[in-house]
Formats: sequence, structure tokens, C-alpha cells
Amino acid sequence: MPSERKTFNEINITPLTDIFLVLLIIMMVIAPLLDQQGLNLTVPENVEQEHLTDKDTKILTVNVSADNKYYIDGEEIAADDLEAHLKTSAKDYPDGMMIETDGDSTHGAIVKVMDCARNSGITSISVSEL
Repeated sequence: MPSERKTFNEINITPLTDIFLVLLIIMMVIAPLLDQQGLNLTVPENVEQEHLTDKDTKILTVNVSADNKYYIDGEEIAADDLEAHLKTSAKDYPDGMMIETDGDSTHGAIVKVMDCARNSGITSISVSEL
């Protein structure tokens, strides 16, 4: 007696649903861990330059040249000595630091100055382009 075989025409989506739910739970657990802390930047306010004189503010100025060399008070500072130099200079400049960059300097060179300044205890950092 030949048995008639029923054909299976439907797709069972239960395993697919289980996989999607597991992936959703994994993403919900991992997503808060991916929150990375970026740079805390504040936008400077417009200040009239007439009222400020050199006697009013004590700001350390670091120049980053187009060939990624660092200059403080016209003196070239090696990249390896930058953090040590900023640590000794930070005490004399309580108002913070200004990083003046050339338009052709790399982002990495500017970030290196910012990292060294943060490690040196300087909390107020401004960046401007020459």
C-alpha cells in the first residue's frame, strides 16, 4: 500500500525568532558598554580684545608648525620632552594654554599636545589656527 506523503510547504520560523531574540538581548547588553568618552570641548565666547592685556592673563602658548614641530616661546621642544616641559610651565600659567596650529599640521600632533597638557594638569585648553 503506497503511503501518501504530505509535503511540507511552510517554513518554521520559531528557530529564526529565537536567534533574533538572542541577538537583540546581546545588543542590549553590549550597547551601554560602547559609550566612549570623547573630548569635553567648550565653545569660547566672544571677548573684546581691548580689555585684555598681557598683564591680565597668563596663558601658555604652544605653536604647532606645518611639519608637526612644537614651539613654546619661540623655542623648539622635542615631542618626547613636551609633557615634561608643560609640567614645569603649568605652574607659571594659571589661566590655561592656547594651542596655535598651522593649517597643514596633522590632527595627531594637536591631540598629542592636548594629551600632554591634560597629563600635566592643565585644565583650560584652547585651539586656534594661525
